[in-house]
Amino acid sequence: MHLDWYDMRNDVTILALNNINNILAQKPVMLNNLEVIENRLKLRNYSTKTIKSYLACLKEFSASINLLPEQIGDQDIELYLLEKQRRGACSQTINVHLNAIKFYFRELYVREINFKYAKRSKKLPVVLAREEIQLILNNTTNPKHKLLLALSYGAGLRVSEGINLKVQDIDFSRGLITLREAKGKKDRQTLLPEKLLEELQKLIAGKNGNNFVFESERGGKLTTRTAQKIFEHGLAKAKVTKTATFHSLRHSFATHLLENGTDIRYVQILLGHANIRTTQLYTNVSSNMIRGIQSPL
Repeated sequence: MHLDWYDMRNDVTILALNNINNILAQKPVMLNNLEVIENRLKLRNYSTKTIKSYLACLKEFSASINLLPEQIGDQDIELYLLEKQRRGACSQTINVHLNAIKFYFRELYVREINFKYAKRSKKLPVVLAREEIQLILNNTTNPKHKLLLALSYGAGLRVSEGINLKVQDIDFSRGLITLREAKGKKDRQTLLPEKLLEELQKLIAGKNGNNFVFESERGGKLTTRTAQKIFEHGLAKAKVTKTATFHSLRHSFATHLLENGTDIRYVQILLGHANIRTTQLYTNVSSNMIRGIQSPL
């Protein structure tokens, strides 16, 4: 009886060791496949930001699922996404993870993951009043930094579009800015604010067409984080209490255009929205439309 227990205990130990070895052997399989996924994403012309995001999601997924890719079922993916939700991940983050997982299995295993995307919350964008934007600009003392914020508001630029802007992209004679390979790898044109022409010409004087408009002190473009910190510093000094971000300048651009009576279809073009329903969100925060209604009180 004693020998039977000893043998059984050995069998359990061997089984446990085999399971551990299997788990250790599984991890490199998915991680090695990530190199293939990265190449496929590049071939499909996905943005650098999206590639980085997808790879990070897949690394996290592979670390959480102790199974070979062929063994992963829909239920395993569902439980993984539910755990992310339980830990406080927003719907947008969950959808990025789902997109990455879908791409992985579609490309390497010709398998479709038929999950619906998480319903995104429809929060209204934070819009700054014209006076608040002026306060932020007035409290940004560095001329180059001030010009970056002013142009981002005046042309409706994303932070990435502002820091990637090159001298050759500004057409002073036509009053246009060309944004190359913006979101979705699409080119678009937007307004060049007349008020900023002189300051922009001074800033780019002596630069060649391929130089960045807003270069860092050490050369090359400003980082996204630096641009965001410039805005945050100006916001704090201006004592504006709204929970605004750099992107609020773009939200404010769209909202103020609509309040000025600009046709929503032109606003859609300037923002580069593929669907006008995205642009229509700004009609919900346009104060002119609310001011025209008299309260029953």
